[in-house]
Amino acid sequence: MIDHISVAVANLQKSADFYERVLHPLGMTRLVERDGAVGFGKRYPEFWLNARPEMTSVPSDTGIHICLRARSIDAVNAFHKAALDNGGDDDGAPGSRQGEMTAYYGAFVRDLDGNKIEAATFPPKD
Repeated sequence: MIDHISVAVANLQKSADFYERVLHPLGMTRLVERDGAVGFGKRYPEFWLNARPEMTSVPSDTGIHICLRARSIDAVNAFHKAALDNGGDDDGAPGSRQGEMTAYYGAFVRDLDGNKIEAATFPPKD
């Protein structure tokens, strides 16, 4: 099981403001601020931003993406909208998808540095 993840960002304050809005629909808030890092989570920091001021935008072909669990379809939609409204890019509009093991509802975005972030929920089958 993964305890926490870290994402490199060029502008820590700008990215922290972006993620504060984007992670809110997923029930995550800004919990910790340190020199060079900001941690978000529900009860403890599970999603960290690490300042890397010299970095360039992440290439789209790295194959790396981070998927965060959403409680509902509405939360996935709100995550996607918040990302686009705050400077992120669409990398897969909200919708039904077929995963390896089951169908789910998800959306993909690119943050201000090109990191690929997904929100997904697994609604009950009708």
